[in-house]
Amino acid sequence: MIRRPKPTDSEADLLQEQERFLASGTPSTVNVVRRPDKRSGDSEGAQGDQRDVVTIQDLPDELPTLTPAPSKKSRLKVERVRFEDEDPEERLDRHDTHISAVLSKIIERDTSTTPVSLPAFTGLAFPKLWIHTQTIPLNYRSIFARQIAAQRLKEGKTPLYFAPESRGFSAMAGPRLVSGQGLGGSDSTVETLKIHQENQGKLQAMSKGEILEEQKRLLGQLDPRLVDFVRSRKAQGALASAPQPSNSQDERRREQRLQETVMIGAKKPEQNPLEEDLPVKPQKEWVHMDKLEPEKLEWIRDLPAPRRKGTKQAMQARFDFAGTLIPPTEDLPTHLGLHHHGEEPELAGYSLQELFLLSRSQVIQQRSLALNTLAHILTKARAGEFAAALRGSVVSTLLDAGLLFLLRFSLDDNVEGVMSAAVHALRALLVSSDDEDCLDSTLSWFHGLASFPLLPTAQEEEDEEDEGLPEVMRETAQEKEEKKTDHDVARKDVVKGLLRMKLLPRLRYILEVIRPSPRVVQDVLGVLIRIARHSSSAATQVLDCPRLMETVMLEFLPCSWTVPASPTPQSAYGLPVANAMKLLRVLATTGRHACARLLNSLGARERLSRLLAPEPSELLLEPEEALRVSTEAYRLWAVAASYGQACNLYTDLYPILVRVLQSAHRPWRPSDPLLPLELHRLQALLTLLTQVTHTAGCHQELQAGLVSSQGAECPPPPLVTWGHVTGLQPTMLGLLKGCVRTLGEPVQRESTLRLVKSLAKSFLLLIFTNLVCQPFQSSFNPVECLQELEMLTSEVLLPLLSHEAHGATSMVIYSLTADSAVCNPQSCCPGPETIPSLPGLHCAGWTSAGGVPGPNSPFPLITSLCYLLDTLTSIHRGLVRKFRSLLLIEAVLGYLRGCAQAKPTLSHWVLRHEHHLLYLLLRLVPTDPEVAKHAALFHHVSLVMLPWLLPGSEYLAHELMATMVFNKDFIPEGQIGGPEAAEMSELQLQERSSPPLQTLGPLLREACVQLPSVRGCYLSHLAHMEPSVLSSRDFHLGRTPWLNTQLLPELSGPSLPSDWPFLPLVSLYERAGAPDGGGLQVESLPAGAVQSVTHCLQWLLLLEVWREDALRVVLPVAKLARLACIFLCSSDLFMERPVQRLTWALFRLLTRPSQLEALDLNSPPTGLASFNDLYSALVGQFEAVSFGDPLFGCVILLPLQRRFSVTMRLTLFGEHVGLLRSLGVTLEQLAIPMERFTSPPEDSLPLLRLYFRALVTGTLRLCWCPVLYVVALSHLNTFIFSQDAASQVQSTSQVLRSHLLLFRLPQKDAELGFNTYDQLPPIRQRRLESVLGTQGMSDSKGE
Repeated sequence: MIRRPKPTDSEADLLQEQERFLASGTPSTVNVVRRPDKRSGDSEGAQGDQRDVVTIQDLPDELPTLTPAPSKKSRLKVERVRFEDEDPEERLDRHDTHISAVLSKIIERDTSTTPVSLPAFTGLAFPKLWIHTQTIPLNYRSIFARQIAAQRLKEGKTPLYFAPESRGFSAMAGPRLVSGQGLGGSDSTVETLKIHQENQGKLQAMSKGEILEEQKRLLGQLDPRLVDFVRSRKAQGALASAPQPSNSQDERRREQRLQETVMIGAKKPEQNPLEEDLPVKPQKEWVHMDKLEPEKLEWIRDLPAPRRKGTKQAMQARFDFAGTLIPPTEDLPTHLGLHHHGEEPELAGYSLQELFLLSRSQVIQQRSLALNTLAHILTKARAGEFAAALRGSVVSTLLDAGLLFLLRFSLDDNVEGVMSAAVHALRALLVSSDDEDCLDSTLSWFHGLASFPLLPTAQEEEDEEDEGLPEVMRETAQEKEEKKTDHDVARKDVVKGLLRMKLLPRLRYILEVIRPSPRVVQDVLGVLIRIARHSSSAATQVLDCPRLMETVMLEFLPCSWTVPASPTPQSAYGLPVANAMKLLRVLATTGRHACARLLNSLGARERLSRLLAPEPSELLLEPEEALRVSTEAYRLWAVAASYGQACNLYTDLYPILVRVLQSAHRPWRPSDPLLPLELHRLQALLTLLTQVTHTAGCHQELQAGLVSSQGAECPPPPLVTWGHVTGLQPTMLGLLKGCVRTLGEPVQRESTLRLVKSLAKSFLLLIFTNLVCQPFQSSFNPVECLQELEMLTSEVLLPLLSHEAHGATSMVIYSLTADSAVCNPQSCCPGPETIPSLPGLHCAGWTSAGGVPGPNSPFPLITSLCYLLDTLTSIHRGLVRKFRSLLLIEAVLGYLRGCAQAKPTLSHWVLRHEHHLLYLLLRLVPTDPEVAKHAALFHHVSLVMLPWLLPGSEYLAHELMATMVFNKDFIPEGQIGGPEAAEMSELQLQERSSPPLQTLGPLLREACVQLPSVRGCYLSHLAHMEPSVLSSRDFHLGRTPWLNTQLLPELSGPSLPSDWPFLPLVSLYERAGAPDGGGLQVESLPAGAVQSVTHCLQWLLLLEVWREDALRVVLPVAKLARLACIFLCSSDLFMERPVQRLTWALFRLLTRPSQLEALDLNSPPTGLASFNDLYSALVGQFEAVSFGDPLFGCVILLPLQRRFSVTMRLTLFGEHVGLLRSLGVTLEQLAIPMERFTSPPEDSLPLLRLYFRALVTGTLRLCWCPVLYVVALSHLNTFIFSQDAASQVQSTSQVLRSHLLLFRLPQKDAELGFNTYDQLPPIRQRRLESVLGTQGMSDSKGE
């Protein structure tokens, strides 16, 4: 039988096998077929090809050649091999390399008859290892090694493997380094052995000392890399030989001697460490401890105590799993699991960097642990617990490190535990529990339903690409936003960045598909609430997210549910959730259309009926959760009623509402744990009734408008009428009387004070709403209304105010100053964890401590009472005197004085509620002699309050301007000799004998007479705010059908600028002058401009004289910049007589010593890049149109004082030196002391050169510019007698030389404006002679 060829066969073997095959005559299993070549006419092999051939007549077999070139032949076709009996299908299957073809050929082995043996059970912990006990001979070689050796011998080559003859090293063994590869001839191996034997003989003949000495010599001479190579070869040889341990003492000695001599530089084997040095003592029973690894065992050693560093340098913060900061010196036990193999293993806890690293671990538990720890850290950081211990912001550091993207990636984790931890951390980042509690606590206050959007402060970005392009070609804001990356968007706005990263679809998937635990559901709802508070656009995205709100309504606000089996259900699905109803309420707050979508499209109307019809105890829920759900349902209904929606439910559920309202008569137990929740529910009901009353009060107006509109667009009248709410008034009065009666009982006063403060404000607001809407109804009876008001005053209001002796009302009033955010601006300052990209309400600690929204805040009760008193006195003017005692209480007057002296606070949302109270206190001020004593205080408070009002309070600003700010009754100084007193005080302040150019008395008297015209001027300049004022009016008056949203405008700052008294000047400059500070754009002023500027200057003069503290928020440099608009907006406005008189008076007030000290021209005023640019424009305008006007000249000279920047003096003497001829302001006209221009001496050499050049060339003369002439003389005189050279003196004129040398001091009364020496003092004479003499000697030497 012919064997198959093997890979080891050589060419001779293959030829020998071929000859044997041919000699045997066995037929071949394959046949070589050669295809005929049609191009060469070869017909051989055509018979073997049995393929079908189609022939066509008159068609040649060969295609005609298009070119005379010879045809090409295929070499591959001739060499192709084909078998005769080959099946094409088999050939395709054989060449098919697809995986399906490979898998289809796999045949499973039949194991049905194979016996299965189970392992025997033993008492050992681990199976016993099988040990190969067969002794392997020393000369044992594997089959493969023997085949290779045989083949090499057959080829005449030396085998690669030599079996050792003995276990030790002998002199006859082959060399390890010398291979004999470079020797020629066939006996290279013999020569190699001879060399090796000679080396061994030399080594044996040498002593041990000689060997060591020769070893040192070789190591010193050889290349270190060669030595390393020799050592590596020796180590490899030692591993290959691996000698077995021998019992023969002679062999051990021989091996030891060879190791000392032959192994040149070999390392000695490391000795095993002693067991005493190991952290643990190994036991024989321990698995895999037969080979000790000391380096790894070091981790088991006890940790050293934390290092007590004596340095004050900052250390890395470490936290435990609860997010608590661990002090670096605290020694915690290791069983807590806070020690790990980090950079500092002795310190317990995890740093933020280590937590980030752990959150990307492949171990699920580590990822969950890291995310939960980050959530705890964020919660404590947002609460301000790390403010005193850590430097910088933890939240800002985490966001900069990429926390937002880490949480977003973790939300996509397929492990539910990791996803839940990510949701919890996201809620800790976005949601502040204190902020939510504060907003919920103020919801029942006056206008408490409204809230500010939590938007980051808008920052203008300079786009260099759009500079110089026309407006049409510039990119829109939306296009710029689309170009930004997710990182850029999230860096400026965290919520917008999350929305861009598709957070809402992922949250929908978590709620709908994963169906997590109740805690995760609460976290997701909290995140959605925070997103909805961001802005109306974010709330719209929540509503538009596919199936998100449908899932919330279906799963967490069902219309029917079963009783949970346990008090703490394992799933929140299928049960009403209070936070889900709160989400609907926050979404409804963003706009009328969003609320309509919730009520009509998503089924919120049916949920309100289902949840409010039964009592909370009948909702088959836990008592606390049932009360929360009912409270949130009332709040949602109140928001809908504030738009005039869902009013049909009022008529359907009216009996239930009255029953709940009457339950307030029952006695309350202060120890009841459900009492706070029941009070919140009752307050929510009263808020709902207040909004329904507002809506019903507009029904008659809308009905009349619909009739008279004649097809024009008009809001439809609501479904609730005034008759539906008239029955609430007696119930409200009865409840309020009961509260007031209870306050008079000392035994129950302490227990019921909290109840009265919680409910009385809501009762008062509801009664106030009824009184406001009642006069506009057709059923209004004035006589009955006045009688009801007198009864309300005598039975409710006066007893409520007369409880000062009992301390109930007085306690509330006397705490106004302590809890005020205006008087205590530090209480509403942003915390250390405030981030611009994630704004909050800054309510940390207010829920448990004092403050405006605190639990014991006096503001809701006092504000509601003042609203009711304001409405009552506006209807019944005879009751005004009965309530004046409220304004004369010392606590109220002290509170108003504190507000008048308070510094401007930051724009904080809670200030809106305090502004309401201040506004109402000012509205209650009557024209009474006793109250008139404090009229100046009330007027001062109204002035400082105007620039504090936040967006949404434009109506309050308009009312203050229209009724109080420009009311002469609140400016008593203008009626009792105030102008004369101001004139006398000005005369006393003059430091000269000559009278002032303009006295203040006549100007102030004229300003007081013109106050109505001044008010009209300012109101006309605020006409651009009319849409905001109308919207704010509808909001404050409760005109619900015209209200579009409960979301206030963005909290970007006050509604009025702090420099609003200068508004007519700035407005005129923007219309008539060039905003860039250049030339004029128009030739003539707008109509009425002179009158408008005159009224503005009159008002400014009145404020500067009598209300100077009200303008302290405007810096003196800003005042000067605003007054400069008078000179820049026109070429002759400052020459108008009334304008010039008033400007002169204001300029003298602005240059008083106290104002001059506070003037700082180095800090740019608001709206300007620098004062230098404004001064350049002023100098250019003076040079062009001033005609030497003294007033304009004084304004030009004011910034040239020595303490201000030298740039402005260089600008005048370098670029505009020509105006010195027309700057003829005398020293008497200048109201600024000359010492401010001449002291200290000038140290700018370029300016001194300009001074000297102007004097020498005659540009600066005493008759043209006396002030600057004196200034230049003073500085040059000081410079001459303090420097080493004065060559300029020789070339001056005789008069100028006399002035320069004999100048003494500036003196306004002197003829020249300065005093001179009769002759030079001796010291100056000697100094001048030495300088001039030295200069003369140098000149003579030069000649």
